[in-house]
Amino acid sequence: MKLVLLRSNLKESVGLIDRATGDIPNLPILKNALIEAKDGRITISATNLEIGIRAVVPGKIIEQGSVVVPLSLLSGLLSGLQSDRLNLEAKGTKIDLATDNYTATLQGFLSDDFPRLPKIKEGSQIIGIKGVILKDAIQQVVVASQFSDIRPELNSTLFDFSFESLKLAATDGFRLAEKTIPKNTIEIKKEKEPFRILVPLKTAQEVSRDVAGDEMVSIYHDENQILFKTERVEIISRLINGQFPDYSRLVPEKFMTEILVDREEFTNAVKVVSVLGQKNSEIALTLHHDKKNMIIHSSDQTMGENQYIIPVKTKGDDLDIVFNWRHIADAIKALSGEEILFGFQEETNPAMIKSVNDNSYFYILKPLIKG
Repeated sequence: MKLVLLRSNLKESVGLIDRATGDIPNLPILKNALIEAKDGRITISATNLEIGIRAVVPGKIIEQGSVVVPLSLLSGLLSGLQSDRLNLEAKGTKIDLATDNYTATLQGFLSDDFPRLPKIKEGSQIIGIKGVILKDAIQQVVVASQFSDIRPELNSTLFDFSFESLKLAATDGFRLAEKTIPKNTIEIKKEKEPFRILVPLKTAQEVSRDVAGDEMVSIYHDENQILFKTERVEIISRLINGQFPDYSRLVPEKFMTEILVDREEFTNAVKVVSVLGQKNSEIALTLHHDKKNMIIHSSDQTMGENQYIIPVKTKGDDLDIVFNWRHIADAIKALSGEEILFGFQEETNPAMIKSVNDNSYFYILKPLIKG
């Protein structure tokens, strides 16, 4: 194999795949990457057997071929080199790299030793979404999730397609976020029926990192796997078996108290007040008397207490409720617009947080039980 590449292009492609490498003691090959040059296309791939990523590397093919290269070593060299034109030649397991002022020979592996990335079955269902839309949707919902070895369905992102929309949702059991992507932004290429699948959380996060802009992301899936494909990168992953919680009954329809607050002002208040709530992670929201102001309060027996008063617009009953301030901060980051709407039920029931001018997204959060 003999290639002429731009160092910057290869470095970018390495950055797309490096999180897919594995660290399995009896499979050291997973710390490496497969470089292939065939059919007029250069690709570099990595896998940890649960997720596989293949990136396209722009360049010129002098001779076709393939080789497996230590990825961390290659990444380190590419970060240090200054010249952009790079010649790469592989003979057996020897890999020669050369620029105008640098040469190196690396010890690689035969491509036959590298696990092949799985393929989606023929006839798989396909929809297409712009990268920026999918990226934003994933980032908005994964803030409500966390990794769980006990309940795999919580270690996932729900993709619920119904021809009217694609809904993404994630939960950690204490909070839940849902984002609706409307049908007018979805390109239905080959979808025969609605689907409801669980994508591993790590896979969803990787997709949000690797796709961007107006590039079209084609989503293929079969019974066991899902593939996200653009012109630059392919991300293939197993699906999670299990049932995502039926959260429809958790979505409140009526509220005892509604509060409209300036997003920037509330963000600053939470940031300041939470300094004294680091240990117990608690922050209290209180609304009473004239209901024109909300008190945000936190305390710690060893550090002290503080409160921040901000103006609000309200409707409904008085309020005195406690939340995990980190969960509220996560919600604020995921929201857009200048104003936030809080909808509260009873003090022990979940509350809803959303942007005033965006009905496509909501965040539901359970309050903490006051001691």
